[in-house]
Amino acid sequence: MSEFPFELDDFQKEACNIIDDGQSVVVCAPTGAGKTVIAQHAINNAIKEGVRIFYTTPLKALSNQKFYDFSEQYGSDNVGLLTGDTSINRNAQIVVMTTEVFRNMLYGTNFGAVADNLKDVKYVVLDEVHYMNDEQRGTVWEESIIYCPTNIQIIALSATVANCQELTDWINTVHSKTKLVNTDFRPVPLRFYYFDSSQPFKLLPLLTPSGQINNKIRPEKPQWSKGRDKRKKSYVRQIISNLQAQDMLPAIFFTFSRRKCDEQMEKCSGLELNTKEEQQKIKDFIEEYIAQNPHLYGNKNIDYLVQGVASHHAGLLPAWKNLVEKLFQQGLIKVVFATETLAAGINMPARSTVISSVSKRTDAGHRMLTANEFLQMSGRAGRRGMDEVGYVTVVGTSFQSPDEVAELVLSDSNPLESKFSPSYSMVLNLLQRFSLEESKELILKSFGYYSSDYRLKPILFQMEQYDKELEERAFACPYKLSDEDMAKYDRLRFLYVQNRQTYKKILKQEKSKHRPLSAEVIEFGNRNKQELHQMQQYQCDVCKFYKKHAKNLEVIKRLLSKKKKLEKEIENQKDIYWNKFLAHRAVLEQYGYLSNDYPTQQGKTTSQIRSENELYLSEVIFSGLLEELTPSQLAGVICAITTEDIRTEIPYIPFSEPVRKTLNKIRNIKRKLEKIQNENDIEAPLYINPYFSSMIELWVEGAEWETVKGSMDIGEGDIVRAFKRVVDVLRQLTVIDNIPESLVFTARDAIEKILREPVDVD
Repeated sequence: MSEFPFELDDFQKEACNIIDDGQSVVVCAPTGAGKTVIAQHAINNAIKEGVRIFYTTPLKALSNQKFYDFSEQYGSDNVGLLTGDTSINRNAQIVVMTTEVFRNMLYGTNFGAVADNLKDVKYVVLDEVHYMNDEQRGTVWEESIIYCPTNIQIIALSATVANCQELTDWINTVHSKTKLVNTDFRPVPLRFYYFDSSQPFKLLPLLTPSGQINNKIRPEKPQWSKGRDKRKKSYVRQIISNLQAQDMLPAIFFTFSRRKCDEQMEKCSGLELNTKEEQQKIKDFIEEYIAQNPHLYGNKNIDYLVQGVASHHAGLLPAWKNLVEKLFQQGLIKVVFATETLAAGINMPARSTVISSVSKRTDAGHRMLTANEFLQMSGRAGRRGMDEVGYVTVVGTSFQSPDEVAELVLSDSNPLESKFSPSYSMVLNLLQRFSLEESKELILKSFGYYSSDYRLKPILFQMEQYDKELEERAFACPYKLSDEDMAKYDRLRFLYVQNRQTYKKILKQEKSKHRPLSAEVIEFGNRNKQELHQMQQYQCDVCKFYKKHAKNLEVIKRLLSKKKKLEKEIENQKDIYWNKFLAHRAVLEQYGYLSNDYPTQQGKTTSQIRSENELYLSEVIFSGLLEELTPSQLAGVICAITTEDIRTEIPYIPFSEPVRKTLNKIRNIKRKLEKIQNENDIEAPLYINPYFSSMIELWVEGAEWETVKGSMDIGEGDIVRAFKRVVDVLRQLTVIDNIPESLVFTARDAIEKILREPVDVD
């Protein structure tokens, strides 16, 4: 591949050759192995051939980054960008976009006809395909692959996953000829260390040369052991000092709490990680950067940046995170304290990564990291062309044992699991273009359906166990009696024992009262003797294996009942996606959005909406409740119905009376839809969370950022994200069909007023 000024690795050459042969390719390689080179080869081919290429990423931030990289590399006239809220040079030869935008293009609704959208497109790069595992948005990748025309070559780039061959076989089945290039090759190998708080002045190798756990590592004692509360003890300064002493900086220090990111950054104050020259360079860079982003002036964390430490998490302003990333890329920041979201593809390679714990707290308590989560974070260590080795340090905690850490380090990656899930929008889009039968064919093309055997593995294994036990419990009667004979004997025995007990009670009772037995009682006693006689006709009555046989029959009955339930579950799992599709279709029919399996006018509008619950948003729009609102009130209402539930306690700050009244009426829409969704077994979120409504009202009415952020103790990044979500929905109101003109104008006005610094900064 003479187009590159360096020799390609074998896996890169193999993938490039597959692309040259006109085939699609799945490239599965560790983080940092150099998968982007393969995408660049496809771009070079597109330029030579005079065709177009789409480059898709899961995150807007990644799309922005690739857009700037490619603009520098190939010239800004040749590169376009399409995200939810940005459209630059959309007909360019190279167009970078989020995967959602690509999926929407394939539906041919918001973005025009499919043929126009994909004119002259020969290649599509699906970067970070392992995002198919993402609970909320994984379905987007499956839809993109299913609906992508077969004349387009797919270049799917993924981090290491266990079932990459299965993924390739699926793409081969639903799309076109596809080959797999799978490698565990890391250009910069990793070396693993462990921080043991009982030996704080050194980092211990986690494994011996033979791959065994280092026996010098001691497990952490419980935090409350020996009456000494260690919870307030932090070793972060010591860990960073150890890294500095062993020339293992710069480092990304992963922790699972934003608050801890900030606290740990503050604790590293005064470590003198930067030289005086580096400090001056940072000051100069910050001064220039703040001149372009004046809303960052006076930020309390500037002093920490100068000292070479920073935090990076979703609670920070986007412009601040960009500043941290730029300084880190220049080697001017030595430690970034980050949440795991930083591991998702952002270009911030480091010599070391530190993982504060291999267990994380969730709503259901602590759980161990998955192998893929660990690989994603540890894979950030080691800069190609700069480091011979990347260093990964795991910090010991009382929630994990050193053995568990070693097991995680040595474990293989997890498989990709389908998160395919039909939505209202999907149902409407498919039925707008296809018949019900054709839609079913497409649904059955999903990776989830294709890999159902994998999903069913634990159920099928359990079924095997039941069959095995049934076989083991098969009983050979020495008298050649059948199970039915045994069952008859059991029934007789049960009847005899019950009646015998009753007869004895009557005898005792009559004797105590000195009364003679009545004719009925005598008859009852005779019948009981006949039952005994009938019982004695069966060999079971004298068989020494009777109890074992009886127990077997009881267990077999239970096993058969369990098997029946599993069989039902297997059938349900096989049809789970189609059943979900039909459930959404039923609700849409009930609401009048579908008629004869074709969208009505309201249905067509809903098909163009992109939100977590398109029907809910449609019902709010068509209720007419939004039409009399001012721009700030409209923003306040949209903010409440698009903000997800927040774990932490946030007090409601009073918002305007029109917003309150509108939300009260929307509650009726929510209650009705909730009831119907529950009846149809649909889990699509319905929100009314006015946490940020008062803030966005203030902002749209022209308040300063300081006033807005000062009204609530919450991360500025959270506020910006909530506002941008509102902009996304408002922008949709301006482009989708059947929206009243007055509402379109109000939405445009609100967008214009929301998008000012710092909200408009990516």
